[in-house]
Amino acid sequence: MAAPTNGDMASAEPSQITTFTGLKLHKWIIDQLDTLGIKKPSPIQENCIPVILSGKDCIGCAKTGSGKTLAFALPILQKLFEDPYGIFALVLTPTRELAFQISEQFKVVGKAAGLKDCVIVGGMDMVTQGQVLAESPHVVVATPGRLADHLESCNTFTLKRIRFLVLDEADRLLEGHFNEQLKTIFAALPKKRQTLLFSATITETLEELRNVAMTDPFFYTAPSDVVTVEELDQRYVLMPVSVREAYLVHILQRFLDSMPKGSVIIFTGTCKGCQVLSIALKSLGFPNAPLHSQMPQRDRLASLATFKSNTTRVLVATDVASRGLDIPSVELVLNHNVPSAPKDYVHRVGRTARAGRGGKAITLVTQHDVHLVTTIEALIKTKLVLQPTKESEVLKILTQVSVALREAEIRLDEQDFEERKLINWRKKLLLQGLDPDEVEAKRRKKQQQRRLRREQRGKAKGPKKAPVQET
Repeated sequence: MAAPTNGDMASAEPSQITTFTGLKLHKWIIDQLDTLGIKKPSPIQENCIPVILSGKDCIGCAKTGSGKTLAFALPILQKLFEDPYGIFALVLTPTRELAFQISEQFKVVGKAAGLKDCVIVGGMDMVTQGQVLAESPHVVVATPGRLADHLESCNTFTLKRIRFLVLDEADRLLEGHFNEQLKTIFAALPKKRQTLLFSATITETLEELRNVAMTDPFFYTAPSDVVTVEELDQRYVLMPVSVREAYLVHILQRFLDSMPKGSVIIFTGTCKGCQVLSIALKSLGFPNAPLHSQMPQRDRLASLATFKSNTTRVLVATDVASRGLDIPSVELVLNHNVPSAPKDYVHRVGRTARAGRGGKAITLVTQHDVHLVTTIEALIKTKLVLQPTKESEVLKILTQVSVALREAEIRLDEQDFEERKLINWRKKLLLQGLDPDEVEAKRRKKQQQRRLRREQRGKAKGPKKAPVQET
């Protein structure tokens, strides 16, 4: 790793730390940040960077768009420059897109010091990835599933000397879906290391890990009485489920007409729903890019690239796009469904109103979703405002939208979408040494238990009133 020519240690300020110089970062890092237009550290960077540089474990929780990635990337790059070797740091993240984004942020700052990094995610050639890992890059950014596959199938690299383990979007990584893969990965790591967890939300799992699996960690959580930012205008539309897509098209058309250069992300609840809606919108004259986990990796990256460059103004996505992705200038988030978990709502609407800019989020609420809206409002400490709509205009396009949806579903059935999804899922489980039928039985049992708990809570609280749609 080549040493930057201006690699002197920056002097610390005696009072408040409000500059990168005061954080004791090397001058070459500060100069690189300056060329990127980053002049001042964010609160999470002010608080976490000195702690990480001192060698302590750290948990950082702050809203999306608060600068969490640089809060761990900058101290890692500084420590790497002081003692360069590979593999120096491992960053785990739940989604492929986020892995590429984190890698990009390491690259733009670390290029001055000759940083070598790699992204290890599914959907890419394993042989090529194995060759890259064998070259011992300084920083490995990976999703748990693919990295665990490499650890189990080859011995061309080792993680036994890493100095840093980072879990980005840690709450999602520790929810349980990645348990087996994380066990494989953690078994390959040295016990003596710095562990850094970063997330937009605090969960019981993070609190638990603080007490059990980390060494006296520093815990930073952004001081805020609200979970979503003030600049975000949060609204809802109440309608029967049978006309939901017609309302969506109506709202989308009005937005695109009023903001000729504005962009919108439409969030859906399932991969199939995402694909159907994307096909239907295209047939209705709305160019868009789909983004969901069943797409090949090259197509996912292509969709994201066309949306980020504003070549396509509409992105139709599942929650794979709701976490951590830095997508600039999204003026509207349109929730096709109400997320069952309130924190997922927070992550979705966090795609807009970023970095002090304004933004709007509109959620389509059916008769089945009212209780979910109440829970979301309790979490964000904000009441959603009714979005005015013209029912007469919606009714005019209802038949056209219904036909487009039906044709999209037929087209998807012809492509055996569900069958391919099931085959891929079973194949993935078998590669992990799991019985797909057993996993499915456990999933159904858990689903039934959750349903029973919800019903019991509902009986205990009594009936809830639906919000009234004004005329």
